Order: sequence, then C-alpha cells, then structure tokens
Amino acid sequence: MDIRQHLPSSADFCATRRQFLNRFGMGFGALSLGGLLSQAGSPSLEAAFNSGSSPMGPKAPQFPGTAKRVIHIFCQGGPSHIDTWDPKPGMAKYAGQDLSQIGGLPLASQFAFKKRGQSGVEVSDLFPKIGESIDDIAVIRSMTTDIPAHEFATLMMNTGSGRLVKPSVGSWTLYGLGSENQNLPGFVALGGGLGGANNWRSAFLPGAYQGTLVSNVSAPAEKIIANIKSYHASQEEQRKQLDLLRTFNEEHSEQLNREAALESRIQSFELAFKMQTEAMEIFDSSREPQNIREMYGDSEMGRRMLVARRLVENGVRFVQVWAGGWDHHTDVKGNLQKQADLVDQPIGALLRDLKQRDMLKDTLVVWGGEFGRTPRHDKGARGEPGRDHHNRAFCAWMAGGGVKGGQAYGATDEFGYDVVENKVHVHDLHATMLHLLGFNHEKLTYRYNGRDFRLTDVYGNVVKDLIA
Repeated sequence: MDIRQHLPSSADFCATRRQFLNRFGMGFGALSLGGLLSQAGSPSLEAAFNSGSSPMGPKAPQFPGTAKRVIHIFCQGGPSHIDTWDPKPGMAKYAGQDLSQIGGLPLASQFAFKKRGQSGVEVSDLFPKIGESIDDIAVIRSMTTDIPAHEFATLMMNTGSGRLVKPSVGSWTLYGLGSENQNLPGFVALGGGLGGANNWRSAFLPGAYQGTLVSNVSAPAEKIIANIKSYHASQEEQRKQLDLLRTFNEEHSEQLNREAALESRIQSFELAFKMQTEAMEIFDSSREPQNIREMYGDSEMGRRMLVARRLVENGVRFVQVWAGGWDHHTDVKGNLQKQADLVDQPIGALLRDLKQRDMLKDTLVVWGGEFGRTPRHDKGARGEPGRDHHNRAFCAWMAGGGVKGGQAYGATDEFGYDVVENKVHVHDLHATMLHLLGFNHEKLTYRYNGRDFRLTDVYGNVVKDLIA
C-alpha cells in the first residue's frame, strides 16, 4: 500500500458549496454550473494575457483604428465656452440691454481671441501654450448635453448616462481593446471630483475594467496608490504567499470549471503584486529629465499631465486627468484666468511632448467639461459678474489619434446661446471617440440583464468631419 495516497493534499481543503451539496445527494446545486463553463485548460497568467483569454489582454479592434490610447482631460465645473473656445466679438454692442433671447443682460467675453497657427483658428488669450498646438486640435463649438446640473452632466460625459449606473468611457475602451501592459492598470483616473467612482466605474462590465483612482501624484511614490507596498513582508515572502494562494485558487477554479469571476480575482492579485515595482517607477515623475519637468511645470496639474504621458507610454489604455474648478458663478474674469493658468502650460507641454515622441498620431487627447456657461450675467448677482450653467451649447476639443486638426467645427448663434450648425451631442462625441479607436459604437456591446448595452445607448453619430 502506498501511504502517499492517504496524505492530505491542498485539494482536500477546497470544496465549493455546490460540490458539498452534490456529494450529499443534492445535485440540483450543480445545475447552475452550465453558465460558468469555459474551455478546458490552465494557461499561465502570462499566456492568458498575451492570448486574449485574460480580460486585460490586448485585443484587436473591430477595424483598424487610428488611436491606440486616450488621455481625457476633464475640466469639471463647466468652462465658459465664449471665454475659451467660441469667440463672440459682436456681443459688446448689446451691453446693458435686457435680451429675451438669452434671458437677461449679456456679458461679453472677458478675453481677447487671436488667430493662431497656419490654420488661423481663434484661440483665447487664456491659452497661449495650448494655442501653439492649434494645428493639431479640432475645436468643437457645437457641443450639447441634456441637463445643466453638475452631477447629471458629469456622469453623462463620463458614462453616457446621467442617471443609471453605466460603465465609463474608459471601461468601455478597456473592454474593447484590453491593456498593453499586464503590470499596470489599463485605466487610471488622476484626481477625481463630483460623483466619485461612478465616473470611472465598470458597472456591469467585469471588474477588471474599472478605473484605478490616483488622487495625488505629488505624494511620495510609495503613497500615491494606497497599500501598494507591504511594510510587513519582503517581495520574496509576498511572492511565496501569492504562489500558495494561487495554488489554492487554481485548484478551486478547476473544480468550478474556471469560473470567470475567480479567474479575474487571481489575475488582480498578480497585477497588484507586479505594480509594486513598475507602478512605483511610472508615478515617480522625478525620473524625468529636468528640462521635461520644467516644460510641464512644478505643480500638481503639471505632474498629472506628465504622469499621464508616462502611463500611456507604458501601455495604459485610458487615462483620465481631472482638472476641476471651472464653476464660475462670480468674477468669471478673475477666476477663469486663475484656472486657465493652472492648466495651460501642462496641457500645452503634453501636446508638444507627445508629438516630439511621435505618440500624438495614435494618442487621442480630449479636452472639455460637462457643459458651458450662459452668455448673460448670472442672475444670482454674487459680486463681480459671473455666468450660470448652460447645457444648450458648449465647447470641447480633440487632438491626435487620427483627428483632423486645425479646424473649428460647428457654430452657435451670435451670443453662444444655441447651436445653429452641426450640433454634437455627448453621444456623438463618444461615438466618434470609439470610431477613432476602431469600433462601431453600435456593435461594441455587452449583454446584461437580458439585453445588449452600449456606451451610446440608442443614440450617437460619428462626426466624420473631425476625422483626418
């Protein structure tokens, strides 16, 4: 008799509830396994990632896209479009007149616009550094959204839905394309704002596609991502612990015929371990040459933009940079200038840096807020003149990734109150982003609760004039 046959193995300690019930004559519990079955085999994490069987593995788009990755600069609060990207020089002649068509006293733009670049697109004096790249930028002057409420419109811009819990744009991008680096999250949110995790969540998509929040890139590298580093065990000890845990999980997974949720959990453990080295390096912007750091500027926003470039350069598929503070109900001139000063140099540096590295051609950069501001005085009359929320017209811009730069698309009326030419809804913007990434927005779907969902719901048209 071989005594080894009677020694306990790790498999003896792994039994599912279904197996327990099955072994004791209650086999009905096993009936629900049918929906969990997948192809047999136990590929390594490395092989699963490269083969595409891992949820984070790289995947081919539906057709050749011009963009491989996205940096979304989200200016939460609602930037005033007629002070930033939609010049209305004729408004000054209406000063002091109560105009019914805009619901009050007009407030002319507080800033001058100048034609920049070979294209001659008008750029506000607020953005001299961004203006240097205007020939690579397509300004959309005809954006619209549904409701002028911050939380609703913020969710709409980030998920395509203002009310229901839906996956974010970044999660859909990662679901469609996967990641190019298994040692980093495929979707990172730098900063954060109103609505919190609802803006970068994966919702009903697998949890692997959820965004990873990094609140403060100015913190020491080991504190940028909470709990990324163990202070109680060496990496060698962690590796042994993780290998043991993986052994148990693998045997458990075999008994569940490789349940998708457990497979994702195993991969997330491995990713968290690997991030201890690579993520620490990527988020440490001090590793950049001094001239590059000076180009972006010594500020939180400068470091966010620099880290965003370092992330996409190292295979992260979607980076959202939060740049809030644009809710200017009062003193729009002073407050808007302060806010623009925070972002102009870093964004200008990002565009130049990407182009110098030959990355702008396949990196899509998107700028914009959740809505615009009224062309009239804020009725609240709080201190110096400001502007109220406005959803009927606002601006956004796109650069790189196959975008036709050096153009201003769409138009509003003489006040910037209503769109009068080439209206672009948020759903249209999302459809265009997905098209640049290589997806038909109507066919990038996920079945949940008995129906197929998509980012653009049942709406959206690709704005072909924005595509080179």
